[in-house]
Amino acid sequence: MRNEIIKWGKSTQKRIYKRIFDYFMQGLLFVAPIGLTIYVIVLIFQFIDGMVQVYLDQILPFHIPGIGIIIMFVVITLFGFLGHRIISTPMRLVLEKSLSKAPLIQLVYTSIRDLISAFVGKEKKFNQPVLVKMDESGKLERMGFLTATDLSQLNRKDKVAVYMPYSYAFMGELIIVPAEWVTPIDLHAAEVMKFIVSGGVSKLDELKNEDDKN
Repeated sequence: MRNEIIKWGKSTQKRIYKRIFDYFMQGLLFVAPIGLTIYVIVLIFQFIDGMVQVYLDQILPFHIPGIGIIIMFVVITLFGFLGHRIISTPMRLVLEKSLSKAPLIQLVYTSIRDLISAFVGKEKKFNQPVLVKMDESGKLERMGFLTATDLSQLNRKDKVAVYMPYSYAFMGELIIVPAEWVTPIDLHAAEVMKFIVSGGVSKLDELKNEDDKN
């Protein structure tokens, strides 16, 4: 009788521990994404705010939390307005021609410019998700984004460029494949990017409806 009570007690204890552990894991799955997102946003906020605040502290006799990021936002918006309304294309070409005299600076400038333009510019590059066959059989496929269809300068007229992001990273690789190996995906680009970056863990939304296509 005593042994049965001991066994029952141990079994009950294990169930309690397991239930507590399950609740903890469920809480972790709920809290971790939110917490990490807030943490990253706070880090970016503090970094930008700190850069501007260093100069403001020399001017203002008091500290205003967040004023740095507000000023940064206003300045960037002002540059965007001036660039759109005042700074003409020839002036931009003169600037880029001047940078060409310093190859390293030009490389950094053009790389950052093209990368930002690919995400937020008028001609977004990461807006066409595709499936790419990785062999002739078609049994192995990878998801990516079609970034260039004209590769005549590389003497690859029948091929296209596809960017493939890595999971859980802001990096990726660019591959050149035959155009017929590429199949467009009828999904929102943001959903496909989230699916790839998450390693396939995030669920994909349903196909675009007719309103989205139009």
